[in-house]
Amino acid sequence: MRPAPGEVLHFSEDPGITRFVPHVAATARQAEAYVWAVDSQLAPGYWFPRDCPRAMAWTVPQTSAADRTLVLGPGGGERVHAVEYGWLERMLTVRLFGYRLPAASFRPFGEPDPHAMVATTPVVPLGPPERVGDLWELHREAGIQLRVLDNLWEFWDGVTASTLGWGGIRLGNARPRR
Repeated sequence: MRPAPGEVLHFSEDPGITRFVPHVAATARQAEAYVWAVDSQLAPGYWFPRDCPRAMAWTVPQTSAADRTLVLGPGGGERVHAVEYGWLERMLTVRLFGYRLPAASFRPFGEPDPHAMVATTPVVPLGPPERVGDLWELHREAGIQLRVLDNLWEFWDGVTASTLGWGGIRLGNARPRR
């Protein structure tokens, strides 16, 4: 699920939200209140249960051939997401919804590369939430490798030291380092 032109998405396990009000998230590193959303490029990072820790890597113009092969493998596409085995059942059973929101209400957040879209005023969805569906199939259709690992940290350490682009979400919920 990706937003159409003029839209951003907010993913939630709550299908009953009728109005998004700016708030300071429990995991926030800033004091400002926001409504959070993502654009088409960032959406795949949210095709997961909310609290699921995930590590992601993707090619960027400066990605070396060696790093691409090491992390993505031969013929491995452009992107990989990794989760832990402990989240398999939740990935299969979560009821995740996407809310389409008007992009004009939002601005990019994060420097130098934005990692979210934020609004500082309340936002009403453009329609009812849409069920996201099978998260595994969504990754397959998008050509994104989905890896299941015992522990995310070795993968995380490798991608953050590589020439690939990378990101992590809810890593505080990952198993402890070995």
